[in-house]
Amino acid sequence: MNLPKISVVVSTYNSEAWLQKVLWGFNVQTFKNFEIVIADDGSGPGTAELLDSMREKVFYDIVHVWQEDDGFQKSRILNKALTACIADYIIMTDGDCIPREDFVEVHYINKEKGYFISGGYYMLPMNISKMITREDIENQNCFNINWLKDKGIPKTFKNNKLTSRGIISKFFNTVTPTNATWNGHNSSGWKKDILNINGFDERMQYGGQDRELGERLFNFGIKSKQLRYSAVCVHLDHKRGYKTPESIQKNLNIRKETRKEKMVWTYYGINK
Repeated sequence: MNLPKISVVVSTYNSEAWLQKVLWGFNVQTFKNFEIVIADDGSGPGTAELLDSMREKVFYDIVHVWQEDDGFQKSRILNKALTACIADYIIMTDGDCIPREDFVEVHYINKEKGYFISGGYYMLPMNISKMITREDIENQNCFNINWLKDKGIPKTFKNNKLTSRGIISKFFNTVTPTNATWNGHNSSGWKKDILNINGFDERMQYGGQDRELGERLFNFGIKSKQLRYSAVCVHLDHKRGYKTPESIQKNLNIRKETRKEKMVWTYYGINK
């Protein structure tokens, strides 16, 4: 048996309709040597049922890592999913982000020892998120700016994420003022680097736990590559009921300490 060269961690919680679109997106990838590890933060039985039915329709292996619903505990389930990954190299994304057909390939060919990759996303409004069908994903319509404009997407600079390829996307990657941070929706790195800093800080609830992981990777001496215009996914719209001022503030305090103390290891990660 050939072991996968890439493990893709996809986080989800009770959103089967979106997750199914994401799984169809992975089924049309140009680079095929990967597994999908679902990091499921306490979904009901609908998610397991969807994964069972999708296993028979997609070419890749799906591993379902689930934990009891205990409020928003994404950091905890991501740590469990990380340890379940077979490959040396891990892409992390969310169950509401449909990957473009070259998504895994772009991460794969740009991976480099001593670096993690920071990718981008293109936010879609709710009406278009709902409208996208399996056929739209297979034909890559949802990445086609003309198709999106027909559906009412406005003209903005952000559209360059979908239209630029090759040298143009490299140019935008270089000149973008956005820092190459670890983004939960689209980042990748070496499993050993993530284990060396003990994964995600499980004290952190919604808001910035991915950035904090990236900050510890920086403290550990890992650099980052900006690929927002090359590694592309479209982000489906959804409510964020778990976003509270308290959780945001708590996380900001933890991140402040990480930066100030140049912390590498979290005592609240994979190894307790």
